[in-house]
Amino acid sequence: MKILIFSTAYFPLVGGAEIAVKEITNRIKEYEFDLITSRFSKKNPKKEKIGNVTVYRVGFGIKFDKYLLPILGFLKAKKNKYSLIWSISASQAGLAALFFKLTSKLPFLLTLQEGSSGKRIFLRRFIVWPLFKLIFKKADYVQAISKHLANFGKKMGARCSIEVVPNGVDVKKFRIQSLKTEANIKTIITVSRLVPKNAVDDLIKSLQYLDFPLKLLILGIGPLEKKLKNLVKKLNLEKKVLFLGLISPNEIPKYLSIADIFVRPSISEGLGNVFFEAMAADVPIIGTPVGGIVDFLENGETGLFCQPRQPKDIAEKIEILIKNKELRNKLIKNAKQIVEEIYNWDIISKRMIKIYKKVIHE
Repeated sequence: MKILIFSTAYFPLVGGAEIAVKEITNRIKEYEFDLITSRFSKKNPKKEKIGNVTVYRVGFGIKFDKYLLPILGFLKAKKNKYSLIWSISASQAGLAALFFKLTSKLPFLLTLQEGSSGKRIFLRRFIVWPLFKLIFKKADYVQAISKHLANFGKKMGARCSIEVVPNGVDVKKFRIQSLKTEANIKTIITVSRLVPKNAVDDLIKSLQYLDFPLKLLILGIGPLEKKLKNLVKKLNLEKKVLFLGLISPNEIPKYLSIADIFVRPSISEGLGNVFFEAMAADVPIIGTPVGGIVDFLENGETGLFCQPRQPKDIAEKIEILIKNKELRNKLIKNAKQIVEEIYNWDIISKRMIKIYKKVIHE
């Protein structure tokens, strides 16, 4: 049987949703997968095989391609026969899946991977709001990566069953030898797109309140990069903050191996795959009690909470983890356990197979 995936973006553009699709499909051999996505760049081939997925890219090789995906993706899909439509997020890809669902009558699985708040989603899609809500109403099954997104699906009008199946981590990949030392300089790391929701500015500001030797490694790129670099200069933190740019997912374990603490003070978060990567690599985490983070971060058990938009609170939590070795070891042990038992791609892939079969045969 063949499954058709609609995804607004796909490799070489990499985010949590794209990694999820690749990790899941690579572990499933009893289905064939086609994926239709935006081309975005003329360097990206119109068709290629990535892992267990045949990728078809539509558009002119420009950024505007994602807005053409609902129509061009739908037209591309009409040329093939499938057993299931699978949309990654209720976005432009969701609209393409909706159009194909309405004409083909095929079962439609909607995965909710959204990281933005409901308000931002509403503002961004105001013009096509009725169509956007129809994505949820016409879905035959919704898989949400967090309880927060499952509730969002209900609010948007989903009439079908909603099941929470989270994203995960390749545990074996992050079983790495730690290169952390007992040196005076402590290493704090964040892996984030440099966009408002990830609040990297708050993490930078928190360094003002810490008086021990440290380095902050910022892995990621985004529209706020210039603004964040100016903030570092304004606060005279050039010697403490390193912007390392876009790092390949395969290289991230190396950076985690030298980190003492992982921090991501998000304002909104669908789930946050990179937290699991840090947890699997024995790096204690600090996050905010927003979105899907509350599904896996239990304060004082698997990590520490800091309050959103509170740089001083971030600093206080960092200092606790530096000074309290017993707590640090407890968090590392507990976090590693839940990653291996719950947030593990091998386990998640088996759960997705059950969903495919359920949706196709109902």
